[in-house]
Amino acid sequence: MVFKEKMRLDVKWATQQRLQYIEIMAFYTGAVSRSDVARAFGISDPAATKDLKLYGDLAPGNLSYNHNVFGFVPTGGFSPLFADLSPTAVLPVIAANLAVAGGPYGTASIYGLATASLPLPARLPAPQVLAQITRAIHGRRKLRVGYRSLSDRDSQAQRILEPHSLVDTGLRWHVRAYNEETCDFRDFVLSRITEAKCLDEPAESSVEYDEDWMEMVTLKLGPHSGLDAQKRESLLLDYGTDGEAIEIAVRRALIGYVLQRLSVDTTPDRSLNPNAYQLMLLNRDEIEPFAAWAFR
Repeated sequence: MVFKEKMRLDVKWATQQRLQYIEIMAFYTGAVSRSDVARAFGISDPAATKDLKLYGDLAPGNLSYNHNVFGFVPTGGFSPLFADLSPTAVLPVIAANLAVAGGPYGTASIYGLATASLPLPARLPAPQVLAQITRAIHGRRKLRVGYRSLSDRDSQAQRILEPHSLVDTGLRWHVRAYNEETCDFRDFVLSRITEAKCLDEPAESSVEYDEDWMEMVTLKLGPHSGLDAQKRESLLLDYGTDGEAIEIAVRRALIGYVLQRLSVDTTPDRSLNPNAYQLMLLNRDEIEPFAAWAFR
């Protein structure tokens, strides 16, 4: 393991990106060719050949040339040296059609795999607003915003925030920030921020003071009791667990969003439709105090 890490450090970053692509392409499509590498990174065929030769020198025995596909295929002893080949890491890369961010390949499918995503409405602020928010986070400065809350009490109120993190819930983005008016940390939906100004004043509260952000808890989920035994067994397999519970470590501040995203039945008597809410929360008493708004 130490030897592999040293080899990675000895290779320039740009070259590492191409070697990672070679591994992903070979492992997940079954073959990688000179033209694949050249097209994905906008380089010449000779340069792509040089990368493939370098990979062969650094990871001997991982790939072998196959004349039938005019490219290299993974061997039985293939072991990744440069890429994280876990589905968690690879599927977003394939879906985004990325070898490296901002590559020259345009809309061409560089992995040759068709993907689709749900056409959900974009719930995002204007670029100028987002830039002020991200500058405040990066510079650890205060941020003045106009915010359209769903609460009638302060729908149009100006606020002074001290933001520290952006969060993608899968359905929308929000910013986690200290709110000077209420003296606590809260979530602010990005699409509801109508205006923003990064101020010169340094933020006084840092992420370390946000206890709900810093503290982790474990959600214990199980197949809904309203499902039959076969469906419950399939769900456990679906979530990759060997036991009777699906355990997810999550920041306390994000508990509610995880419960919503996974459509978890949070009712005391598990009364929701099990076909729509296939999971139920097993440690409800432990979790509810941190995300009461997400409980029924």
